[in-house]
Amino acid sequence: MSLKRVVLLCLLACSLQGAFAQGKFQWKEATSGGYTYKYVTNDPMKARFYTLKNGLTVILSVNKKEPRIQTLIGTRAGSNNDPKDHTGLAHYLEHLLFKGTENFGSLDWSKEKPLINEISDLYDTYNKTTDPTARKAVYHQIDSVSGVAAKYAIANEYDKMMAGMGAQGTNAHTWVEETIYEEDIPSNAIDKYLTVQAERFRDPVFRLFHTELEAVYEEKNRGLDNDGRKVYETMLAALFPTHNYGQQSTIGTVEHLKNPNLKVIRDFYNTYYVPNNMAVVMAGDFDPDYVIKTIDNQFGYMKSKPVKEYNPAPEAPIKAPIVKEVYGPDAESIEIAFRTPGALDTKASLIQGVISAILQNGKAGLLDLNINKQQKVLNASAGALSLKDYSVFTLSGKAKQGQTLDEVKNLLLGQLDILKKGEFDEKLVKAIVNNYKLGELQSLEKNGDRANSMMDAFIKSKGKNWAFDVAYVDDMSTVTKKEIVDYANKYFGNNYVIVYKRKGEDKDIQKVEKPAITPVEVNREAQSPFLIKIAEMPATPVKPQWLDYQKDIQKSTIGNAEVMYVQNKDNSLFRLYYRFDVGSWNDKKLPLAAGYLQFLSTDKYTAEQISKEFYNIACSFNVSTSNDNTVVSITGLQENFDKAVALFEHIITNCKPNEEALAALKGRLLKGRADNKLNKGAIMKGLNNYAIYGAKNPFNYQLSQRELDAITATDLVNILHTLPTYKHTIIYWGPKSLDEATADVKKLHTLPATFTTAPAATTFSKSTQDKNQVLFTNYDMVQTEVNWIRNDDAYDPAKTGIISLFNSYFGGGMGSIVFQTIRESKALAYSTYAYYMSPDKKGERYTTMAYVGSQADKMNDAVTAMNELLNDLPRSDKLLATAKEGLKQDIETERITNDGIIFSYIAAQKLGLNTDIRKQVYESIDGMNFDQVKQFHDQYLAKKPYTYSILASENKISIDDLKKYGEVKKLSLEEIFGY
Repeated sequence: MSLKRVVLLCLLACSLQGAFAQGKFQWKEATSGGYTYKYVTNDPMKARFYTLKNGLTVILSVNKKEPRIQTLIGTRAGSNNDPKDHTGLAHYLEHLLFKGTENFGSLDWSKEKPLINEISDLYDTYNKTTDPTARKAVYHQIDSVSGVAAKYAIANEYDKMMAGMGAQGTNAHTWVEETIYEEDIPSNAIDKYLTVQAERFRDPVFRLFHTELEAVYEEKNRGLDNDGRKVYETMLAALFPTHNYGQQSTIGTVEHLKNPNLKVIRDFYNTYYVPNNMAVVMAGDFDPDYVIKTIDNQFGYMKSKPVKEYNPAPEAPIKAPIVKEVYGPDAESIEIAFRTPGALDTKASLIQGVISAILQNGKAGLLDLNINKQQKVLNASAGALSLKDYSVFTLSGKAKQGQTLDEVKNLLLGQLDILKKGEFDEKLVKAIVNNYKLGELQSLEKNGDRANSMMDAFIKSKGKNWAFDVAYVDDMSTVTKKEIVDYANKYFGNNYVIVYKRKGEDKDIQKVEKPAITPVEVNREAQSPFLIKIAEMPATPVKPQWLDYQKDIQKSTIGNAEVMYVQNKDNSLFRLYYRFDVGSWNDKKLPLAAGYLQFLSTDKYTAEQISKEFYNIACSFNVSTSNDNTVVSITGLQENFDKAVALFEHIITNCKPNEEALAALKGRLLKGRADNKLNKGAIMKGLNNYAIYGAKNPFNYQLSQRELDAITATDLVNILHTLPTYKHTIIYWGPKSLDEATADVKKLHTLPATFTTAPAATTFSKSTQDKNQVLFTNYDMVQTEVNWIRNDDAYDPAKTGIISLFNSYFGGGMGSIVFQTIRESKALAYSTYAYYMSPDKKGERYTTMAYVGSQADKMNDAVTAMNELLNDLPRSDKLLATAKEGLKQDIETERITNDGIIFSYIAAQKLGLNTDIRKQVYESIDGMNFDQVKQFHDQYLAKKPYTYSILASENKISIDDLKKYGEVKKLSLEEIFGY
């Protein structure tokens, strides 16, 4: 369960109200299946808005693309609603709503209940006790009673039920104004899903609390290690000195995390988890008449009650820049933020959406052309965070070599000055609208996009503003240049917060201390009668669909190039690919050349004009290089196919060397490399590559400083001009027929008489672990991150079924053995997993990878716990049955469509296959048993030597402890990165 990530303003995510939706988009009312609903005319989602008798909102959107449904259940309460002395409470509660009720998650509720009540009373005492010695005594009691209570608890029974019905993406998030529970279910699991959810919210039991609380501590620690999160929270605190947006951390303060109170959490639940404050949202393949009747029957027990909304006093205007600094080990950056009107101010939201795209749209915005295209900083971005009461408009940037953050600041604010003066082409607004319409077509295919958009409307306005959400793109075209300039001058003055992210030690970090927790029972084999009832509920079988590559993909040729084709029968979008059989392992300069192309002009267009041309026709191109191939993708509306393809062909053929652009690119590359050495995620990726391959590995296969210095602009342009001469496959997905598409490509794409032979590729061999070894790198962090890595046999398609089942059972989800043991029972980590990783190419080897991220003072316990599981596989026939059923449901409801069919075929070819491997896996599942899973575990994981890759602060762990696991090798950043 994770906090909601901060996202930029995007299509259909901005709730609007007002008088924009005239004529075309109007609220109407209809009745079907005995239920009345509201809808908006010309809504491409055809969303139905129901309000049940008890006030529960239900929003439904049918999409028959695949037999699955994205479901969201949300309440309009988040960290804004936390009591001042119990911040983080809404987020605590989110975690606890996975623990069950008196009917599931319990072996014997009559015996468990008094213990749960005693634990609640003890936490109340603990919350009010201040003497450290007395607190430890109370916590010891909590730990003791919790251990007894856990004997009657069934850990993860909710997750088991969801996995058993084929649910995916079981999760939840809490944010400032919302708490939302997420599931992606098969279309035949509606009855099971709604029965479980209705019970889940009926009267939740806050069991296994002290171990779950420890998981929240770990989540807090992960945030303390995340410089970006610290910048975000500092920015909000400065922007909102009185509003809870800035004054109440969603995850809570360390002080409050240490002093939870179950009775206060229960009060929060009783106050906000009421039907008139909640919504059920579903998008996917279902009968809406059946679904609304079922929801009404299941959730009709809920009783409405008045809910007092958080309604703070307005913030005082910011009259001068507010300067803040954040310190941490990651690279320096700058964030400039303005407080702007909230989502309910419809006109302001509309204008701000246009402004956001004028400043940055990825191609032709002011930042795109004037800053990023000209490489004036390492990178720059702009965007808006739309909240109910206020929005936040941000400008962000990172400095290039030799540049100060204040210089970046001046460049960013300079683009705002251009906006405020109106020095931009008003025609850009039309292009913005066309590109947003393209985005709308793409998002309609995805149930997740639909559901999130509808839930966002509920959170901000209880769905009242949906007509304006639907009209949003059309209404963008009504925004005038004067309105844009007036808005910019009104809201973008010296009234900003600026946060400087500096490199250095954060002396304000408060670590959450490790409490004394005795591991608790998880009762893997136990099942409540409720779970058995859910499992036995009838469900109409969904027949799996296998790809037949010979039938599903049509083929042709253009000259000596193969064409692979799948028709788009749904809309007017196209995607064209040239997939070249040459990659970075053939030529280390290829990725640099691919990145260089965007800065080049031709004899006809400047680099800036090229970006504008693509944006104006709502199309785009991209050149990406992987280890063994380079892919050119050209996408957009079919009506502009010829223009887009011809323009790209002109660019790749006629691009001209530009030494100045190359010098800037080299400088930015060097700065980016330096920044990567400061980034925890990049270091860990490199550390793991070292563990898998050894000193010579794909991660550090980089241009050396000498090689980089020697490269000229002409070298890179020659690579780009030569690229179309290498052997490649042409892939088309779009509305044209094969003959039409082939004819169109043939007239636009020039092919050589014979293909150029690609340079010989560098090869990398995975290491063989013959003894335990520890690879350690020092990093200033609160947590310790440990990976276990072991390479094994070469790929064998016959193992695919048992590997899939083993991963699901052992370490692939919240109901797995690893998660249950390390997080649920022993409270040693927030995030942990283990899986047997398959290669993507025939002849390559499998790799076992396990992971635990824990507080530094828990590292030894966490390593011991994972080693026990790697060496001795616990048996749970019930968990195995759940894993098998879930795996079957996943395959039955998976639909590989569109150009995904072609890329599935290409992936199969790389593995030496010519059929859909899923069929083989599916047909093998029923015949597999625990003995086979254990045999696999014993053969490939148990009592084997591993390489431990460990990232931690050497000030918080003991090197002598590391020596217990194997010979320690401390790696420098130069060894990891190769530069």
